[in-house]
Amino acid sequence: MSYPQNSTLSAPLGLLLLRVGLGVVFLMHGLQKFNEWTLAGTAENFRQMGVPSAELAATVAAYAELVGGIALIVGLLSRFAGLVLALDMLGAIYFVHGSQGFFASNGGYESVLVLGLASLAVFLLGPGRFAIAGGLDDRRGWGILA
Repeated sequence: MSYPQNSTLSAPLGLLLLRVGLGVVFLMHGLQKFNEWTLAGTAENFRQMGVPSAELAATVAAYAELVGGIALIVGLLSRFAGLVLALDMLGAIYFVHGSQGFFASNGGYESVLVLGLASLAVFLLGPGRFAIAGGLDDRRGWGILA
């Protein structure tokens, strides 16, 4: 079987799938923190897990995931969102999941690691051509929106 080596659509479509899929996951987690668990409930959960400044951490995580998820889905400020979400996942590994081992079924960092690495990939690669900011990437001064 032959795979396209330099297809002009492979990378942009791959980035679109990565960005939108990742954005949906983070959007849903942000909505969960606001609507299902509430910020107070999320803060209490963070406190029980030993996260310092639990109220602030819960608020930052909830907004990062909600707004960052939307940014990834539409492809605007995707690099910034990718960096913020990667740092969010690094905190989740450090404060919560790292001590639980690797596997998510045991509360480990398996899924959080994948989300963090995917977020870091968006930060490094940008949103791709099929994004609101994708067409602006090549224009002088507009790369920050990517």
